[in-house]
Amino acid sequence: MPVTSNDAPVLTAASPTVQLLSADGTFSPSDSAAEFLPYFERLTEADYRTFYRDMVVVRKFDTEAANLQRQGQLALWVPSHGQEAAQVGSAYATRAQDHVFPSYREHVVGMIRGLDMVDILRMLRGVTLGGWTPEEHGNFHLYTLVLASQTLHATGYAMGMQLDGATATGNPETDQAVIVYYGDGASSQGDANEALVFAASYQTPQVFFMQNNHWAISVPVSRQSRSPLYLRAGGFGMPGVQVDGNDVLASYAVTAKAMDDARAGHGPSLIEALTYRVGAHTTADDPTKYRDPEELAYWVARDPIVRFRSYLQGLGVEQEFLDSVDEEAADYAADVRRRALEITAPDRSVIFDNVYAEPHPLVVEQKAWLDAYETSFDGSES
Repeated sequence: MPVTSNDAPVLTAASPTVQLLSADGTFSPSDSAAEFLPYFERLTEADYRTFYRDMVVVRKFDTEAANLQRQGQLALWVPSHGQEAAQVGSAYATRAQDHVFPSYREHVVGMIRGLDMVDILRMLRGVTLGGWTPEEHGNFHLYTLVLASQTLHATGYAMGMQLDGATATGNPETDQAVIVYYGDGASSQGDANEALVFAASYQTPQVFFMQNNHWAISVPVSRQSRSPLYLRAGGFGMPGVQVDGNDVLASYAVTAKAMDDARAGHGPSLIEALTYRVGAHTTADDPTKYRDPEELAYWVARDPIVRFRSYLQGLGVEQEFLDSVDEEAADYAADVRRRALEITAPDRSVIFDNVYAEPHPLVVEQKAWLDAYETSFDGSES
C-alpha cells in the first residue's frame, strides 16, 4: 500500500482497503468494497442518524472522562478519540445473541450493547472488582487490561458455543457468534497468535476485530510489522480484510458480513480496521514525546465524525438534527460528570469477602490487620 513519509496510508479506489466514504464524506466505494455493498444496503437513514449520534455522544463522553481524570476523580482514563467509526460500525453489525469481548477502549461498543457508561468510570476509579455482569449488559464482557488475553477468552467462549450447538443451526435469529476487539500492539502478543491458532483449528464462530490505531503506546505499527496486519490471517488459514476504520459505513458492512459468515458456520475471520489514536494511549502517556505532529494532522483531517457529518449533509439531513445531537451529547456528558462525582467507595471488606467460598483463617487475619491499620489514622487507637 502507498504510504506517506510518516507511514500514514493513502487509500485509492484500487486499494485492497474497503472504503465506502472518501475522506471528504463523498460516497465513493473502493473496488474492494463490491462484495460488502449488499450489507451497506441494509441500512436506512434512521441507522445513519443513530451511527452519527453515538459517535458524537461517545466523543463528548470521552472528553469529559479525561477531564475527570485530570481533576483527580479517576485513577486512569483510556481515550477512544478517533476510533469512533470503527467501533460504532462494528458494534451495530452484531446481534443481540452475540458475545462481545472488548479490550479497554471500546466505550461506545459497551454503550450500544446496553452498558451504563458510568460503570466504566467506576472501574477506572477503582471501586469495583471487575465492572459489570456481561449477561446483564448485552453479553458485553469485561474490559481486559492485560494485552490480548481477551482473544483467548473469546476463542474459548466461541468453542463453547460450538459444543453447546448455539451456532450454525440455520436460524439467524438465534445463531450466535463472538467478536473480539484488540489493537495492533496486542497483535504482537503470544496470546493473540495462540487464539488465532485455536480459532482456525476449531473453525470457531468468531471475528477478530483489530483496531490498527498505528501506535502500541510509543511503538509505531511500522516497527511491529513489515506487512499489512490483515495479511497475517492467511497464515492461520482464515480470511482477512482491511477496512477504512474511519468510515463507519464500511466498518459496519465488513463486520456484518464477517459476523453472518461466523454464525453460518463458515469459521473465523480477521478484520484490520485502519484508524488512529488521536489522543494519548492513556492519561499516563504523553504522545508528543514520540509522535510526529504532521502524522497527527494527517489523521485529524480524516476525522470519522466530520467525514460522516459531511455525508449526511450531502443527503440533506437537516442542520436541526445535527445541532440536537450536539446538545444531547453535552447533556449526556454533564450527566456523566454529575453521577461520577457521586460515586462512593465500597466497604473495604469487599476485597476479602469473595476470595474463598468459606471463611479462611489467613483472609480473616488479613482483614483484621487492614481494619486496624485504617483505624490507626483516625486517632481512635494510640
